[in-house]
Amino acid sequence: MSTHHSVQVSALRDNIRHITTHDPATGKAVVHSSTAGNWTSLDDDQLGFNVIYTTSKFPPSLNDDEDIKTHENAIGSGKLGLVNHGGTVCRTVDFAPGYQCMMHRTQSLDYGIVVQGSIEMVLDSEETRMMHVGDVAIQRATMHAWRNPSKTEWTRMVFVLQDCEVVKLGDKELGEDLGRGTEGIPSSNKASL
Repeated sequence: MSTHHSVQVSALRDNIRHITTHDPATGKAVVHSSTAGNWTSLDDDQLGFNVIYTTSKFPPSLNDDEDIKTHENAIGSGKLGLVNHGGTVCRTVDFAPGYQCMMHRTQSLDYGIVVQGSIEMVLDSEETRMMHVGDVAIQRATMHAWRNPSKTEWTRMVFVLQDCEVVKLGDKELGEDLGRGTEGIPSSNKASL
């Protein structure tokens, strides 16, 4: 079950997103906005999501702040899944001490960066890798889970998910599989949009 919070479920410092743009009169760089996170919690407040930014096409258009307007529409629609088709999603995820998220697959190419704590990447083959601050996982539409090995400290990762072509193994198409505990997260499947 998911729940929306104005602050994150962890005790970690909130993210502040700073978006830049251009002053039309001078052409100089200016800050468009600075906003705190808009968090969603899952699995009884053991997992916190904060969508930092999205794009809906590649390459995005930055003219007349089109990308900002498109992002605001994607967030406001309530239909954003883990992946944004044709675009990207930048998301902060907080993992509670001892928590392991569901085994899942997104149809995307993801960069997962550990920014606080440690995390264990668990694959459906039972292969694992321990990751620490600064480590990066390149997740290529594989079944995986994340486990916070600490008994006392939260872990934070930043993910950038990029839509990808349908992944095939032989004749079998691999699609999104969100697993358990994701009620409330809209499907990223194109057919459901």
